[in-house]
Amino acid sequence: MSDLKHEERFDAVLAALREAGATAVLDLGCGDGALILRLAREPAVQRVFGIDLSEAAVAAARRRLRGQPAGIAGKVTLTQGCMMDPAAVFAGFDAAALVETIEHLPPDRLSALERTVFLRARPAIVIVTTPNAEFNALLGVPSHRMRHPGHRFEWDRATFRSWCRGVGARTAYAVAFEDVAGRHPTLGGPTQMAVFRREDSVRGAGGSMTTPTRGCT
Repeated sequence: MSDLKHEERFDAVLAALREAGATAVLDLGCGDGALILRLAREPAVQRVFGIDLSEAAVAAARRRLRGQPAGIAGKVTLTQGCMMDPAAVFAGFDAAALVETIEHLPPDRLSALERTVFLRARPAIVIVTTPNAEFNALLGVPSHRMRHPGHRFEWDRATFRSWCRGVGARTAYAVAFEDVAGRHPTLGGPTQMAVFRREDSVRGAGGSMTTPTRGCT
């Protein structure tokens, strides 16, 4: 996907976080820090935590932060590891972003991800983006392949929305959907985004985040 499409994806995620008033954000599967740096530059964001399984990706994220003003770099904590490692404990985050992350997980680990993010962490807002498999033909991706060799699956919109609604029903989150980086009249956009809002925060009740645990295989 073009750099322009990547920018549109990050813009959509940042817009949702701004609308939610997020000040402390978990970037789960942060990759090389492309979103991390954008988050750290947001005036309202005071704290960012990024985690990724790839040591090389985390090293790249750290390089991105070098030379940044102290007020930006000082907001960020990065670690290499699995977002579901039970030894890693984080608290006090009001938002979580999983940008092009879930498709890299084995499908049988999605229930563990659900427990970690939506039941243990329980931030007020969770944003998930993932490729829209319906759009692949327009990108020249053959039907027998996926966009990236590291993807374990790529979902069409119906499958993604079914999974998201199931998560929301089980964990008391409302969920809304958006096509990102353009929209074909019948195939949707290249990226699909779900914005989960914890139901008590939607009602204005607020509430603090409980401590998450994370564990990978």
